[in-house]
Amino acid sequence: MPVLTPSALGEPCVLLKLGEIVLKGKNREIFERRLQNNIRTALKSLDIKVEIRQRHGVIAILLPEATGAAAADAVAARVADVMGVVWIHRAWRVAKDVEAVTAAALELVAGRPEVERQATFAVRSRRRDKRFPLRSNELDRVVGGAINDKYGLPVRLKDPELTVHIEVDRDEVFVFSDAVPGQGGLPVGMSGRGLVLMSGGIDSPVAAYRMLRRGLQVDFLHFSGIPFTTSESIYKAYALVRELGRFQAKARLLVVPFGKAQQSLRSSGADRLQVVAQRRLMLKTAEEVAHRLRRQVLVTGDSLGQVSSQTLQNITALDDAVAMPILRPLIAMDKTEIMAEARRIGTLRISELPDEDCCSLLAPRKAETRARIDDLRQIERRLDAEELAVRLADSVQEYRLDA
Repeated sequence: MPVLTPSALGEPCVLLKLGEIVLKGKNREIFERRLQNNIRTALKSLDIKVEIRQRHGVIAILLPEATGAAAADAVAARVADVMGVVWIHRAWRVAKDVEAVTAAALELVAGRPEVERQATFAVRSRRRDKRFPLRSNELDRVVGGAINDKYGLPVRLKDPELTVHIEVDRDEVFVFSDAVPGQGGLPVGMSGRGLVLMSGGIDSPVAAYRMLRRGLQVDFLHFSGIPFTTSESIYKAYALVRELGRFQAKARLLVVPFGKAQQSLRSSGADRLQVVAQRRLMLKTAEEVAHRLRRQVLVTGDSLGQVSSQTLQNITALDDAVAMPILRPLIAMDKTEIMAEARRIGTLRISELPDEDCCSLLAPRKAETRARIDDLRQIERRLDAEELAVRLADSVQEYRLDA
């Protein structure tokens, strides 16, 4: 995306294009209001006073007159992490005058590499304000002709190498070319609140991201092997939650010291059921914590058949442990797809750091792939798993991360 410099022709601003929010019918205003609040929250750290305007599936972020292009760049970069935005355009805001629009388009094209290599171009106008004197196709011809006359670029209406966009709004005209993709999805907070079981691995951060993208606001619960492991896994979980904090403000990490509970499971004779039994206990603990926090669902990074504990029969046994719904957004994804997503959102480099994972602590040499629910319930009765889950929830340590 080219760097726009302050000009007498117009003022730098940022345009946001929305996706499925525009299809929400009578509820659309609620989604838009939530998205605007999330945008304001995301921009607080920049300490830039902005004006937000909503127009027909487009949000315009207007900056103070004295603010330069660098501030607009910072705003554009920050809102690129806000769920619900599909495209971000760095634009010029110009007067509703044909000459001003043409001059802005000429300056926008100036110095671009497409000019040097005589690339094809097109002008696409959209006239939201029908009072503007020129129709969209007429404005295309006027501006396109000026660009062709000055720079000699050939016009190609289908698949041009450079596209100049012009959007005529109620009070001004926006002129821009390139776009940066946003996160899409729904605004965080529109779909309720959940609790993510966050390991230090690759899968659970991606599961959290995918639920954030569907509008779920989440907290994170990490099970540490302490006192039989070091705090390395906690540091990793903290780093992962902080990275995901780009997409959700005021992220919160809760840590459960789980090592002694795992030791108790082993002493109870869990044997090959150890992995499934401890995951059931994690879910029971997570459910207790979620109730206390008034969270509605649990989220895990399970992927069907990826490891022995994630067979269909074992997943069914895990669902039996709690009454609260368990969301598994990665259930149909393979490891390659999950790693690609983790790399894209920036969590893979953290997940690949070495640590002592509590899930491998005291694990049997061979894990059961067809766990029977009755056998697991029998182990839990010996342990009084319900009471143990309450005690584990009582031991939670909280870490707050403000994005």
